[in-house]
Amino acid sequence: MNASRTNTSRRGVSRPSTAGRTRTARRVAVVGGVAASAVVLLAGPALAHVGVQPVGEAAKGGYATVNFKVPNERDDASTVKLEVNFPTEHPLASVSPQAVPGWKIVVTKSKLAKPIELHGKQITEAVSKVTWTATGDNGVGPGYFQQFPLSIGQLPEDADQLVFKTLQTYDNKKVVRWIDAPVEGAEPESPAPVLALTAATEDGHGAAAGDKDDAKGGADHASDKSDGKDGDGENAASSDSGDGTARALGIVGIVIGAAGVAFGVLAGRRRTSSTGTPAS
Repeated sequence: MNASRTNTSRRGVSRPSTAGRTRTARRVAVVGGVAASAVVLLAGPALAHVGVQPVGEAAKGGYATVNFKVPNERDDASTVKLEVNFPTEHPLASVSPQAVPGWKIVVTKSKLAKPIELHGKQITEAVSKVTWTATGDNGVGPGYFQQFPLSIGQLPEDADQLVFKTLQTYDNKKVVRWIDAPVEGAEPESPAPVLALTAATEDGHGAAAGDKDDAKGGADHASDKSDGKDGDGENAASSDSGDGTARALGIVGIVIGAAGVAFGVLAGRRRTSSTGTPAS
């Protein structure tokens, strides 16, 4: 009698099978893998490099205002110098920098192998480099970025983009060379800033009259040394820092969600295994 009761009791308890435990482990592994992949995807684009973007459009044959955006990628040093080299295959005779407080600006011109025509005049030299150097302690500190504006022209009509090889110097003497030309289908390790050119407008110019007038004045500007007395050369708040915060919060949410799903699966299995089903 006791043996019969014992056997019945054992049959009434549903124990998790080996296959069930294996399925549970697989589900947990899949959830964990998805969370880890999401973390990698979100964290990947965190690093940024020197880039260039037009204010509005940069149309072929016209003039444009562009910003060179320089983020600081180091935690223990500040950016104190930026050298932007201009493409020799598409010379730009007109380059006018906008003053940046706390930075000295030098525009360097070089003789052209073949003169170009600009506004009915023969131009024998063009800008080959623009250099910004921080004065005093006005560098770009860790966690910040700085924009360096230029008015440039006349943009070439026979090119789809302009590549600006750039050197970024830190106060610890480290130099980052952003000089790799773009490669189709892959991003170089140290990509140079690339300005994409759009189709020419109907009037054949790519900028408003104000930009064009500024560019004309820049054609006679051999060098410009501007010492800023106000400002510290750093932005009070960085949009890059905001992006990093949002990215971090997203990662935390994914990890917490994945842990919750895994806990729910395991808890459900435990409840099923501990509930007895009367034997028929």
